[in-house]
Amino acid sequence: MRLNRLKQHIATAAVAAGFASAASAGIITWNINAAVPASLDGLYIKIDTQQATTAAGSTLAGWDINPYGSTSLSFYATATAPNPATTYVRTQASGGPSSLAGGTVIGASSPFANSTSAVISLAGVGANGWTLNSVNYFGFRFHNNTTNAINYGYGIMQVGASVTSRTLLSLVYGDAGESVTIIPGPGALALLGLACLAARRGRRA
Repeated sequence: MRLNRLKQHIATAAVAAGFASAASAGIITWNINAAVPASLDGLYIKIDTQQATTAAGSTLAGWDINPYGSTSLSFYATATAPNPATTYVRTQASGGPSSLAGGTVIGASSPFANSTSAVISLAGVGANGWTLNSVNYFGFRFHNNTTNAINYGYGIMQVGASVTSRTLLSLVYGDAGESVTIIPGPGALALLGLACLAARRGRRA
């Protein structure tokens, strides 16, 4: 009897693992870990081929997104067909792309816009939710030249004590045109866990 139960448990675990693999199929994570230079060019990025350059955009044909700025952190995007005319997710009425919360879904119904407006200025003033000394998440879409389809994803940007200190940690996207949900990194999850623990202790007290 115990052996049968063990076999059933193993079979159930195998099925669950299969579903987990299927659910994550098509999600690409590129741990680019690249500093964004404090310059007019910044960092030009071609997502589907995982290429980036700090030189002029003309040196990387078909680039998709471009964080840049010598006195601010701003974002630029190419609207040259077949790229979409609007690229970044912006939940506010104006300005640059928004810093999005974990759990935000990036997909066809997301509010996309293009803007070169600064999300953080040299004075440390953030717009659209962007903050210094923290990890910020931004959403985007781009034309995948490999699959000839529009893909959706998000970027993870670490911003330091100054706006000129910024590192693009990762780009995550679905390569089959599916929506993608922002999953906070381990540090953010740890903070969330500590907050929940503190709340439980507070209720017990």
